[in-house]
Amino acid sequence: MHFVLVLSSPCTGFCKPLCELRSRDHTALRSGSTDDLLEKARRLRDEVSQIESSKAERQREEDEREQERLNEEKEALRQKNEQRLRYSAEVPILKDMGEEVLERVDFPPRLKGGRSRIVAIQAPLPLGLVLGQDDALPGLTTVDEVAEEGNGASAGVQVNDIVRAITATQTTMETPTWQLLAGGIGQPKTKRFMYSVDGRPLEEVLAAIGSNRMDPDGRDVWLVLERNDGDSD
Repeated sequence: MHFVLVLSSPCTGFCKPLCELRSRDHTALRSGSTDDLLEKARRLRDEVSQIESSKAERQREEDEREQERLNEEKEALRQKNEQRLRYSAEVPILKDMGEEVLERVDFPPRLKGGRSRIVAIQAPLPLGLVLGQDDALPGLTTVDEVAEEGNGASAGVQVNDIVRAITATQTTMETPTWQLLAGGIGQPKTKRFMYSVDGRPLEEVLAAIGSNRMDPDGRDVWLVLERNDGDSD
C-alpha cells in the first residue's frame, strides 16, 4: 500500500521562508527596473530640454541677427532718403503735352564736404540780385549781392548762394498739321521750363532770368539754390 501526501497550500509550513525570499527577490527586481526606467526618463527629459533650449538660443540669435540686419537696412534707407531730400527740390517740369508738373529733381552738390543743401525759392521780377562768377570756379554762378528790400531778399535769397537752376521761357512757332497743309506759318507760343545753370556762362544765365518777363501768365521765377549749412533760410 502506498501513501500520497497532499499539501493544500504550496507555501505553508517549512516552505514559507522560501516563498517569502522569492517574493522579496521579485520586489527588488521590480523596484530596480522601475528606478532604471525613471532615471532613463529623467535623462531623456533633460536631453529634450537641452535640445529645446539650444534650439531656442539659436533661434534667438538668428532673430537678433535678422533684426540687426533690418535695422541696418532701415538706417541706410533713412540716410539715403535724407541725402536725397538734402540735395533735391520739387520744381515745375514741362511735360510733352505742355502741362507743368511738380517733380522732385536731384542736384548733386557742387560744394565739397557735404555741408550744403538745396533750397527752392520763388520770387517775382525784378529779383534785386547781383550775380557773378569766379574765374577760379568756372561755370559756378553765385549771388554776390542782395538788395535789402528786393523781391529776392523777401523770398529768402542770400549772399553766397549758388544758383543751380532757374525757370526760363522760350517762344516757338507751333503749327497744326492742317495749317501746314494749307501753307500756314503757325502761331507763336511761349513755354516755361527749368533751365540748369551749371556750367553756363553768366550772360546766358542773366538772359534766362530776364526771359521770365515773356511768361504770358506772369508767374514768379523759380530759383534752385545751393546753400551752406551755416546759412539760415
